[in-house]
Amino acid sequence: MPQRAWSDKRERQYEHIKEGLVERGTGEDKAEEIAARTVNKERARHGEAREASPTSIHDMSPGRRGGLRSHLGSGGRTYDQLRNEAKERGIKGRSRMNKEQLERVLSR
Repeated sequence: MPQRAWSDKRERQYEHIKEGLVERGTGEDKAEEIAARTVNKERARHGEAREASPTSIHDMSPGRRGGLRSHLGSGGRTYDQLRNEAKERGIKGRSRMNKEQLERVLSR
């Protein structure tokens, strides 16, 4: 699915992302879609695209975002996941915090 507007670097990036997803069990079509979206977002972030949405420019990079937000569902991490991370980080008072408070403390 490489685009004509993509440079050789972006085509390599697309293939690398796609192959990694397929190796991890993602279907071929889904892997192509994710890889293309990732490459297009990177192009927008680096000024290589004609148009870019504000989130493409101001949001965190797709690589980091995917690692943080993958498999989280619509509500993000569960209370137990947040509490366990707070425990790992040694945050005191975590057992008395609600989900919103844990999210706020962990985002710092």
